[in-house]
Amino acid sequence: MPALVRLYIVNVLIGFALSAVFTGLLLWLDVAGLWHLATAVKGGWIGVLMLFVSNGIVFAGVQFAIRIMSMAEDGPGGGTRRPIGRVPALVRAAARRHGKDGGPVSRP
Repeated sequence: MPALVRLYIVNVLIGFALSAVFTGLLLWLDVAGLWHLATAVKGGWIGVLMLFVSNGIVFAGVQFAIRIMSMAEDGPGGGTRRPIGRVPALVRAAARRHGKDGGPVSRP
């Protein structure tokens, strides 16, 4: 199995394990009456399953992103602390026409 696929699967499993812990804590602590809703309503388990899967997708994505970004190699340093020198640039512009008084020509 390619290393990247194995890395992805491991991080997805970690993300869903975190989701299981998080969902379990939400139910155990009865946040917003969630335990009562899940046990008192006929289809409450569907809500808990949706909560688990949704959080699992988010936690797995974040876990994988953190892992991938921590694998980045540091390149060479960022150079010196000297300010960037200014280099003059030649900019060509069309000549303006001026009226008798030196101002711009007004067109009717």
